[in-house]
Parts: sequence; C-alpha cells; structure tokens
Amino acid sequence: MILVDTNILVDVFKDDPTWARWSIRQLRAQAQVHELIVNPVIYSELTLAFNSPDALDEALQQMGITLNELPRPALFLAGRAFVKYRRGGGSRTNVPADFFIGAQAAILRCGILTRDAKRYRNYFPTVPLITPDAT
Repeated sequence: MILVDTNILVDVFKDDPTWARWSIRQLRAQAQVHELIVNPVIYSELTLAFNSPDALDEALQQMGITLNELPRPALFLAGRAFVKYRRGGGSRTNVPADFFIGAQAAILRCGILTRDAKRYRNYFPTVPLITPDAT
C-alpha cells in the first residue's frame, strides 16, 4: 500500500508544467506493485480541484486510488507527533494535515508518494518515502 500525498495528485489534475510528468510516472510505477490510497485528509484537500464529490470520486477511481479511513491508532499517533512538534517550538495551533498522513502511513507500515518530505522525515522517520530526491 502507498499513500498518495495531495501534491502528487494536484500535479496530475492541474497538469503542473514542472511536476506532472514525474508524478504520473511515479503513480504508474507504484500502481504496478502497490495499492494506491488516499485518506480523508487528502480527499478533503483535493476538493479544491473539483466541483463535486462525484467528480473527485470518478477521478480517483480512474486512477485506481481508493479512500482509506484513518484508524484510531493513527489519529493518536498524529496527536503525539503534534505534541513533539509544539514542544520543539512549532507555532501551528492545529494538527497539520501531514501529521495525519504520516501517522497513517506509520500505522499501516506503508510508504508515502510525495514531493514534500520534510515533515514526514522529521516526525515519522520509519515511513518509506518516494520523493523526487529519492528516485
């Protein structure tokens, strides 16, 4: 299983001139060996690119990506990572989306396909990342 981060899908949906080709290539490669999933946080972030839930669902289905709910242990782990972030001087007052994504990947023991690895590396170091600098 691979969690597909929002930035990868936005690259594809918006045909980003810099990143769309890389993101499409990685999605195709990962789909050959892993189930591709998003969680409710990623799904929510993707709504900016669509006019209706049906349109978003159709786009994800065409890409072979399924919605996977966040298990309670992942929610707990996200909160614990946020506490560590705040104690380290972090200024955000709400748990950032990346904490939910990273925690779910840690609990499911799966990787994340992303272009924004910094927070994942800092707070979820055991999670394998597929990033432009790693390919």
